[in-house]
Amino acid sequence: MEFKFAHNNINVLDIDKSLKFYSGALGLTELHRHETPDFKIVFLGDGSGAHALELTQLCGRTEPYDLGDNEIHLAFTTPDMDAARSKHREMGCICYENPVMGIYFIEDPDGYWMEIIPER
Repeated sequence: MEFKFAHNNINVLDIDKSLKFYSGALGLTELHRHETPDFKIVFLGDGSGAHALELTQLCGRTEPYDLGDNEIHLAFTTPDMDAARSKHREMGCICYENPVMGIYFIEDPDGYWMEIIPER
């Protein structure tokens, strides 16, 4: 029996604000969406494979999600850390830098963290 990653899901308060962030900060593009009166789901991809990020907005929800104290995060690699860091500084979304490890984290509008790692 074999399994492959399909997608990761996070819930967001404002799908349009989140789409703008993920497109601008990470270059993710919309693959497809599904909308009902109760929710909106948008799948995003980076163009390199089948794995997707699923953003879900529950219609009518207004309070921020409690992300808890865990350190769950998504990780992205980039061939140009300097250009990426410069872009993210300009966007004001860097929330933590670890120069010793050569990585940093950005935060989306809902408080989710993404780790930015140099390609090796």
